[in-house]
Amino acid sequence: MQKKQITIIIGAIGLLLLLLVVGCAQKQEAGGFGDAPAKVYVAPGSYDEFYAFMSGGFSGQVSVYGLPSGRLFRVIPVFSQDPEKGYGYSEETKPLMMTSHGFIPWDDAHHPQLSVTDGQTDGRWLFINGNNTPRIARIDLTTFETVETIEIPNSGGNHGSPYLTPNTEYVVASTRFSVPIPQKDVPISSYKENFKGTISYIKVDSATGRMNLAFQILVPGINYDLSRAGKGPSHGWSFFSSYNSEQANTQLEVNASQNDKDFIAAVNWKLAEELVAQGKGQAWPANYFHNYMDAADVGKSETMNSVTILNAKEHPGLVYYIPTPKSPHGCDVDPSGEYIVAGGKLAALIPVHSFSKFKTAIENKEFDGEFDGIPIVKYESVLAGEVKEPGLGPLHTEFDGQGFGYTSMFLSSEIVKWKLGTWEVVDRIPTYYSIGHLMIPGGDTKQPYGKYVVALNKITKDRYLPTGPELTQSAQLIDITGDKMKLLLDFPTIGEPHYAQACPTTLIKDKSKRWYPIEENHNPFAIKAEGEARVERDGKTVHVYMSTIRTHFAPDNIEGIKVGDKVYFHVTNLEQDWDVPHGFSVFGANNSELLVMPGQTRTILWEPKQAGVIPFYCTDFCSALHQEMQGWIRVSS
Repeated sequence: MQKKQITIIIGAIGLLLLLLVVGCAQKQEAGGFGDAPAKVYVAPGSYDEFYAFMSGGFSGQVSVYGLPSGRLFRVIPVFSQDPEKGYGYSEETKPLMMTSHGFIPWDDAHHPQLSVTDGQTDGRWLFINGNNTPRIARIDLTTFETVETIEIPNSGGNHGSPYLTPNTEYVVASTRFSVPIPQKDVPISSYKENFKGTISYIKVDSATGRMNLAFQILVPGINYDLSRAGKGPSHGWSFFSSYNSEQANTQLEVNASQNDKDFIAAVNWKLAEELVAQGKGQAWPANYFHNYMDAADVGKSETMNSVTILNAKEHPGLVYYIPTPKSPHGCDVDPSGEYIVAGGKLAALIPVHSFSKFKTAIENKEFDGEFDGIPIVKYESVLAGEVKEPGLGPLHTEFDGQGFGYTSMFLSSEIVKWKLGTWEVVDRIPTYYSIGHLMIPGGDTKQPYGKYVVALNKITKDRYLPTGPELTQSAQLIDITGDKMKLLLDFPTIGEPHYAQACPTTLIKDKSKRWYPIEENHNPFAIKAEGEARVERDGKTVHVYMSTIRTHFAPDNIEGIKVGDKVYFHVTNLEQDWDVPHGFSVFGANNSELLVMPGQTRTILWEPKQAGVIPFYCTDFCSALHQEMQGWIRVSS
């Protein structure tokens, strides 16, 4: 073969290889790969950039993930009992689940919300709503433990919750399902005459975080959904999406979708504060529970019996309705506080309302009638613009701080990026599948952190290995640092993730409590040293004051217990370093184990049913001699 022919062949092979490489690279890029693995890789021993807190939906819990890795770090028990941690089973934590309906060990958790100072995430607390039995919980982010729950009276379906005002002055909640207020026995068909809604403002103590239901606003009986507080020029206002302006009471999928427009409810909470201070509110009877962990780290329940009510139609200027395309879900405020964005599930556009135009319209009385005594501001008078042809089923919008909004499109399974001011769509990316909420770190604050958008998807279909008919839900991490969005990662999530929030790890990591002094344990059943361990009988009740430390219990041999006794194990962990919890489990217990944090005391009730020698042991690995950490209880007839 001639040299020239060899050269041509080698050149052809080289060209073919080049085309293959380029083709593979293009295929990878088209499929969302390329440099994606490097962008989500967090090396062993390194930390993620963001904490992401995701609602657990019907699990009733909150899950904590790292971004960009998508690694699950922890499930924080909130409204549902958790045997892994003994939450809701230990005597100390049971009170957090008390309601006016009794002990309720489950709820449907939807919208985590990080505390804010001057409109920016401060890393102190996380709030989450219970939708089924209306409640709000507060989680202490120094320990990642639920420390408070408060029940919301006069409410049916606490979905529009727990949204915060810019300095965490209030946690705000609204009725999803309007009901008779106060409750009474009336025909369901009398909806229009008898059903009402409430918007609740729960005051938050700036130092301790302790919640207190300050007042409720009685509003017309429609469905109130999602909310954001105003900021900047709109500070002092809250905005709520609402639907079912038809006030239908049956087959809502048809009958609540008749009107061309529903409403954004604009609430002047600063005015509400003034009215309450002036004594304009009415004290109504109400029965609800306020539960909290006290200074001794023991749950307490207080029964509350009244609430201050402001009737919206009796106080001009308190509430206005802004028409917005039908069946809105999202209601979001941009970082400047000027624009209010609604997401009409059945709309073919995204309306953007202007707060300055809203104020002018009120001053000029540009109203289009009223709805049950609440003025309706003219749509054209308050409209800043409309995002045209964004896709199908706009739901929820967050912002990157660079002048762009990102909206989840449920029906067309995509995220659409559009420009504030011009309202033009500049990019879109598919999601897999049926995206509900989305989340940008700080995307609801004055200065979003940007960098990523996370899609929270309802359906996964063929994305993961099948696990039966209840397939995992998923989140997808998408890079938004460039002009074009780029899929980096998808990862399974617990429960059904409705919404999430994220913040830089530096806001929380360095504040984590790392030393738990035993002298600060004020539990009335605590012991401070192993020498204080003992067993005490009071009739048919026995109290075991037990210590635990690597790698034994004291006492570890217990006699004198009888069938039919009520035995309370008060287990104190004498360790004080943050990474040495201990477990406690006893054969025959019909509740759960205990998981006892350093310096903490937790109590479990055990009722022996038969005579014998019963073992107990540590369930949480603590040292090389963990297996030896056990004991026995002698039970006599």
